[in-house]
Amino acid sequence: MSTHDARRSIATSALAAGGLLGGFAVARQSHNRQLGGAVLAAVGVACTTQWHKSSGSARAGVLLGTYLLAFGASHPLAKKIGAWPAVGTVAAATAATSVVLSK
Repeated sequence: MSTHDARRSIATSALAAGGLLGGFAVARQSHNRQLGGAVLAAVGVACTTQWHKSSGSARAGVLLGTYLLAFGASHPLAKKIGAWPAVGTVAAATAATSVVLSK
């Protein structure tokens, strides 16, 4: 992996984490879950496009699945550890998975 590719992988991983954090923040601050979902979806599309370019369809699908699973997992996890800690945890896990699986 070239330095440019590594930077792009890290940037996409950070964007994925930011999409989860940002979607939650928008939903919470605006009191509009749909608006937060729109942020989450837009970032998911951007990440998936980049993952597809860098890593191919199969890995992009796995990484999109990870992103969506993280969103879903944050809800029950929030009941155990709180909303922000849950979103932070799944965002970090998503970013780490993206770094490991992206080319």
